[in-house]
This record gives sequence, structure tokens and C-alpha cells, in this order.
Amino acid sequence: MTPSPIAAVAGALGFLSRVPVGHSDARWDAFRRTPAAIPAVGYPIGALLALPIAAVALAPGGIGAAVPTETVAVVFVAWLYAVTGITHLDGVADLGDAAVVHGDAERRLEVLKDSSLGVGGALALAVVVLGLAAGAALVVDLARVAPLPAVGLVIGAEVAAKAATAALVCVGEAPHGGLGSALTAESGPRSLVWVGAVAAPVALVGWPALAPGIAVLVAAALVAAAALWWASARIGGVSGDVLGATNEISRVVGLHMGVIAWTLS
Repeated sequence: MTPSPIAAVAGALGFLSRVPVGHSDARWDAFRRTPAAIPAVGYPIGALLALPIAAVALAPGGIGAAVPTETVAVVFVAWLYAVTGITHLDGVADLGDAAVVHGDAERRLEVLKDSSLGVGGALALAVVVLGLAAGAALVVDLARVAPLPAVGLVIGAEVAAKAATAALVCVGEAPHGGLGSALTAESGPRSLVWVGAVAAPVALVGWPALAPGIAVLVAAALVAAAALWWASARIGGVSGDVLGATNEISRVVGLHMGVIAWTLS
């Protein structure tokens, strides 16, 4: 039976954010069988995340200009994790620890399952969160001169990050049971067509310039390819931690690349 698109999107929104849409087994089942639902919810989630940027850009008088860029960047980071939760950051930390451990794939999988935080995980978290704050600062500065493209880049980076995650769901195989297995076992490479179709409008977020949106999509594709290569070579497949880390890293890289492309266009 083909899963309901509405149930799949509702399930994805409930799983990938803290938006109170409710949870049910039917929605979860529809979500895990529909990878395209992952980038689909990037649009509403991205719109929520863009609110601090929009507030600065659209504030009356000189209020927006008076708020320091760094302050808005910190608010953006805090607001982002209030909306999305910190589950994916756990994946960043676990992969950071696994990346620096000596040993074979079995040893790295043991580290992934270990809930304690090591130096590698702490460093990975610091780089991702600082990178996110720096990317937010770039977007804030852009918003002061080009409000709509700035908001569009936030939304586009979120959609692209989730498309990168969905791509791994379509082409990856999990090394063990768990979240990764629950998602990858239900999809195949043919689902990439729908994931790409849902993410394609991101190319227009900097309209009339196309370079910013394309840069965001390319950034996400490169991160997904690197994550797939590393996961396949180092831990034997795509785990839930790999999916979560891919989302976080793609978002950061997408914000930076989008602003750079806008500046050069």
C-alpha cells in the first residue's frame, strides 16, 4: 500500500522538529517509506528558522540596524535548536569520536554506541556550532541589504540539508539495526528522483540570481557524497548518526556557500 503523502510529511515534521504536530505509528511508517518527505518539511522548518533573520531585516526604523550581527547570530543558533531539537547534534558528536578512534569498523561502531563524549566529539560539535553561528552572521549581514534572498538562503539551506540526508536514505545501507536501518531498508535509488524534485526549487532562492541556490544544492550534494564515502569505508554503512551529522554539516556548508555565491554573483 502506497503511504499517504500527507501522513508522510506530518510524520517527518514530527520526527525532524519539535513542532507539536503529534505522533502516531501510521505517520512514522509513512515517513520512513517516503524519503521525499524529508526535504519537503525543510520548507516549513526553514521558514520558522528564518524568523530572526526576517525580524532584523523588516524591523521598523533603525531598530534592525541597531542590533549587532553577532547577537542575531547567537539568537539564530538558539532558535534553530529550539525548533529542530538537538538529536542530530548527537550524531555529530558520535561521528566526531568515531572519526578519531584507532581501530576497525567494529571498534568505530562501538564508539558510535557509546553515550560518553570524547575529545573528537567535542571538537566536532564546536566546529559545527561555530560554523553555524558564523554562517548566520553572514546571512544577517546579507539581510540588511537583500532581505528576501537572505531568508531564501536559510530556507534553501534547510531543504538542501534534508535532501542530503534523504539521499543517503535512498542509496545507503545501515551497518546495524536502529534508526538508519529503519529508514534505509524501505527505500532505494529510484526514490532519489522524488527527493531531487522536491529540493529543486532551492535553485531559485536567490532569484533572479541562480548561483546562490545552486551553490546550496551543490554543497549539500558534496557533503552527502563525502558522508556516504566515509561511512561506507569506516563503519560499513549509513547509521542514524551519519544521517543526523549529514543534516547538520550540510546546513552549515550550505549557508556559507550560498552567501559566498551571492556575493560573487
